[in-house]
Formats: sequence, C-alpha cells, structure tokens
Amino acid sequence: MSLIELRSISKTYKSAGLDVEVLKDISLRIEEGEYVSIIGPSGAGKSTLMTIMGCLGLPTKGTYILDGEEVERVSDRELSRIRNEKIGFVFQAFHLLPGVKAIDNVMMPLLYSRKVPKDARQRAEAVLDKIGLGHRMTHTPGQLSGGEQQRVTIARSLINNPKIILADEPTGNLDSKNGVEIMKTFDRLNREEGTTIILITHDREVARHAKRILTIKDGEIESDQWNENFQKSQTGPARSGAE
Repeated sequence: MSLIELRSISKTYKSAGLDVEVLKDISLRIEEGEYVSIIGPSGAGKSTLMTIMGCLGLPTKGTYILDGEEVERVSDRELSRIRNEKIGFVFQAFHLLPGVKAIDNVMMPLLYSRKVPKDARQRAEAVLDKIGLGHRMTHTPGQLSGGEQQRVTIARSLINNPKIILADEPTGNLDSKNGVEIMKTFDRLNREEGTTIILITHDREVARHAKRILTIKDGEIESDQWNENFQKSQTGPARSGAE
C-alpha cells in the first residue's frame, strides 16, 4: 500500500464567474521513505497539489488516499488530526511566532494534540539538537538568521514524528549559503531517518536533491523520472530561490 495515492485528481476554481481547472486528472503514488521533488513554473499547479496532499483542501474530482485513509470521507476533526500527526509542513515564509523562543515555537503543534505529552519540552530539545540548533533554543526569531529560522520550522514540522514532510519552496527566502544548509538538513532526514520528503520548487538545483523528480506543467504531470545523480546531488550545491 502506498503512503500517498492520488487517483484522477482534478481541482477547479471559480474566477470571474468562469471555471478555471488548475489540476487535470493527476494520478500519483508515493511510497514511504521516498524523496520526491515536484517542479514547475509559477501557475503550474504545484502549490494546489501540495494543498491537497497536505489535507488543506479537497479536490474537485478524484480520490486521495493517505496512509490507507480516503481523505474525502474523513471528518474535519479527523483531518485536523491527520495534519497534526502525520504531516509536517515547511513553507517559504517561516510562520514563527515573533518574540517567542525557538523551543516554544517548536512545541506549538503538541499543544493541538489530543493529549499534550508530558515530555513535550524534551522532545522539542531533541529535534532542535537533531537539526543543529540546540545552542539557540532560547533565542527568539528576531535573534536568529533566516537559515536558523527555517531550521526552527523544520524542527517544528518534526515534533510529532510525522510520516511526511511537505516543503513548499523551502529555500525561497534564503541566500545561497543558507539554502545549502537547509537542503543538507532535508537530505539527512531522508537518508538517516527515512522520512518521506516532498519538495515543491521551481528551482532545478533544489529539485535535484530528490531521488525522484516530477515535473508539472499546466496542471498535468509532464514527466516522472528517477534522478540518476541522486547521491551526488546530496553533497552538491543548492541554489536559493532568492538569488
């Protein structure tokens, strides 16, 4: 059974009274432990696809099965649980609470769990250590560099031990050096922890970090290829979308 399965997914929005089809009959399987990039130009439908895979929106047509559950049949309350427990999100904008210590920002998803674990602080300390920010856990976002802030968001995405990390343009607000460090973090999480990583990007250098590269154009999958240079790309450069 695939971790993610999309069956003939389409998404249509209303715009000025007209139907605009953003995704067109997308079928896709992603297995647990895969490292996948979804690349395409602005307006191709990448972010809409991520919204559906992240259970942040439903398709107009088709079926989405996540870890054995048919998402369209799940209640809103259960969808919130799935998002909180099975999926970690990393966005281009960091979405950290200003003036709040890194460790407390990382702990936020635990506050929405069905039962806040007694070891919440220890878990937050552990994930910050894992991504190399154990020495910065009491600093607020304003005291951290852009790269450090993005690593805090990655730590926050990991706090509930999710099966999937969905990252939307994760280097887009970073300079080249910090972009490299963020991509090394994703590479390591997939290689050492077996975390399923899905990158949404317009940057081919970022996309090449993944083992599998999906190209989307005009709402359709144009190609689905294995990256023959996968191991080499994990140690190579990663450009930032901010360049």
